[in-house]
Amino acid sequence: MLAIIAAVSFGLALILDLAKVALGDVITVNTLIVLGLLLLALHLAGVGTGTRSFSWRRARR
Repeated sequence: MLAIIAAVSFGLALILDLAKVALGDVITVNTLIVLGLLLLALHLAGVGTGTRSFSWRRARR
C-alpha cells in the first residue's frame, strides 16, 4: 500500500514539474519527491504489511 502511495506521489510531482504548477510555499515538487522516497523506504522496511509471523505457540516451545 505504501508503494502505491509513493508511486502516486512521484506521478503527482512529475505532473506538477512538467506543468510548472506551484501549490504554495509548503508543497513543492521536492516535497512530493521526499514524501515518495520516505514511503518507498517504509515499504521496503516492511512497515504496514499487516502480516505477522509471530506465534505464541512457537515462542513457548
